[in-house]
This record gives sequence, C-alpha cells and structure tokens, in this order.
Amino acid sequence: MKAKLLGIALFGLTLATVLYYPQLMARNVTIDPPVDRHFTTKQIPKVDVVFVLDTTGSMGGLIQTAKEKIWSIATTMASAQQTPEIRIGLVAYRDRGDAYVTKIVDLSADLDTVYATLMDFEANGGGDTPESVNKALYDAVHNVSWSQDEQAYRAVFLVGDAPPHMDYNEMRYPEIVAAALDKGIVINTIQCGDLPMTVEPWTQIANLSHGEFFQVEQAGGAVAFATPYDADIAELSAKLDDTRLYFGTAEEKRKMRNKVAATEKLHEGSSISSRARRGAFNASDGGRANLLGDNELVAAVVSGAVDLDELEPDALPEELQAMAPAAQEEFVVGLAQKRADLQRQIKDLAENRSSYLAKKVEAAGGLKSSLDQKLYDAVKDQASAAGLEYEDGPAY
Repeated sequence: MKAKLLGIALFGLTLATVLYYPQLMARNVTIDPPVDRHFTTKQIPKVDVVFVLDTTGSMGGLIQTAKEKIWSIATTMASAQQTPEIRIGLVAYRDRGDAYVTKIVDLSADLDTVYATLMDFEANGGGDTPESVNKALYDAVHNVSWSQDEQAYRAVFLVGDAPPHMDYNEMRYPEIVAAALDKGIVINTIQCGDLPMTVEPWTQIANLSHGEFFQVEQAGGAVAFATPYDADIAELSAKLDDTRLYFGTAEEKRKMRNKVAATEKLHEGSSISSRARRGAFNASDGGRANLLGDNELVAAVVSGAVDLDELEPDALPEELQAMAPAAQEEFVVGLAQKRADLQRQIKDLAENRSSYLAKKVEAAGGLKSSLDQKLYDAVKDQASAAGLEYEDGPAY
C-alpha cells in the first residue's frame, strides 16, 4: 500500500506542477521539489524570540498591535535565506498587587497555541509608574526553554512604557543581563511612548546586552494596512487547517486536539487581516511546523515516514478507524492533493498581497520608523552571527 500511496500522491503533485508551470514561469517563480521539512533530520537554523510585554492599563494599544502583527513578525523571522525553525515565547508582566506579576508562555513552534494565549491578554493594573520589569526579564532569561544549539539566534524584546522597580528585593537587570549573555541571549528594548524616566534603564539594558534600543509611539507604530486579498487568504487558510489528521497515542492525539482548539479559537476571535497573515505564514516553509504540529498523518505518509499498514487501529485518526484500508488510502491521498492545491493558491495570493503592501508602504514614504522595520533591522543585524541572512525587508 505504501508504494501505491506514495505513487498516487507524487502523481498528484506532479500533475499540479505541470498544470501551473506556465503561470509560475511567467512570474519567474522557482519550483522546489516537494520536500516535507517537518520530517527531515537535516540541521535547521534555530530562531528563539521571547517578547516580554507590559500588560498594565496604559498598554492596550500595544497589546492589540501584538495580536495583529505576531504573524508578520514570524514571517519576517522566517524569511532568512536558509529557512530557520521559529519558536516564539511570551512573558506578560504587570506589578505587585495586580492580578499577576508575570505570566509565562514558553517558547514553542506551535504559534497557534501561543497566539491563543496572547488573545486573552488585556491591559489592566498598574498604579505607580514603575513596573515589575526585573521579574519579567528574570523569567524570560531563566524560566524559558531556550534552545541549546550553539548557533541559535536567541533574543528577548522587552516592550513597555515604564521603568523597572529598583526598590524590590529581587535580582536587578544588570545581573539578569549578565546571565543572558552567558546563555547567548541578546535583549532588545522597545519603549512605547516617551516617558523620560524609562529612557535610561531601557538604554542601559540594551547596551549591556549588545541589543538595540528604540522608541515607538504608545500603540507600537506598526504597519497595519488591510488588503483586498485578506479575506480570500483567511478563508483558504481555514480550509488548509481542515486537511490535518493526527495519529499516535491517546496522549499525542490529545495534545494535537488542544492545538486544533487553539486554531479554532483564533479563527473565531481574530481579525481577517490577522488570519490572512497567519495563512501566508503557514503556507510558507517557515510556517510548516505551526501548520502541521506533531504526528500529522498526511505529511507523514506522503514523506514516507509512516506506512498506514503499520499503524495500529487505535493509533489512527478517528476519521479513518472505521474505513477499509483502500478507503483510508484514498482519503489520505485526497487530503494531500487538496493541501497542495490550497498551499499553491495561498502562496499566489500572498505574493499579490505582498506586492500590494509594498506599494502602500512606498506611497507612505517607506515607513522606516515603523515597528516592523525596526524589528527587522535588529533581527537582521543580530542573527547574522548565527549564520542567518535577511535580504527581503520586513513582512507586513
């Protein structure tokens, strides 16, 4: 069955290539062979980025910007010449006496689940001007599962508008930065607004850790243009999600049900533009890990990593358990062909979307002071030490 299934799947991919080759060549688009990175053992560059976000009452605009732009940021980080594995983490912070001091979302390639948690963040609390910045930085450096790969790009982006409490009996940022340097972590600081007392500690933190300090407007100053392609990409992205099937133990399938629940949450609660950015990311090489998750059957079978004949009935997805072997084969092949077609459609629309946005940005004067550009410049400069080269500018 395995040989037959692979043959049918490859035939479908070949047919799609033949059908679309003239259009792709007319646009000078390079056609890559159908390689499933999710199941390769080749060494892939690692990018670990933790955003440390002030979530007190004054930060509502920035939190909303983060909800809109996290997919663009992921796309930007994934746009290196050799596509890296992207993991993102979050540390939300307020101050003592608030509903929480910090909340940690560990680094993960499952950005859907990270995003679903981000959706619940709201601006509240605060009081006196300083916040628990030191505690947040400590958690980001010491309580997050950073990659142990020596060549990984590891970075923190501290985002807030108020200085740290220096009167608390806790580790302070000079010591925290020293620990970060020992771990190969660079800390960048983004000041929202222009509160004078924030400038000095934010600058010191960045300088001590060989990072970048920059100021943006209170709401973040990110590029947030909608495009005529957003609704179609968002719709196709939801259909692409529906091509996923998960196999394995009960615990492995439970974990992936949680991922699917996070996906459903973001489809229900995020904007069309945000879902379009996610769709464009998921259809790219850099977004495959987020799209597929773990133990995704269609990709595993097509890549040859799994043979349907060798799976125990209980390990199969529920959709397949009542099917005869031939029907299982047909079902999986159909999903593989559907996925390939949806990814092609999304990539075509994403190219059109990028061209549209490039013209909008050019018409607006280049927007060199935007959050998007400043993040890109920092990543481009710092990630070069990890062998990553960025040339295409920020994704919007």
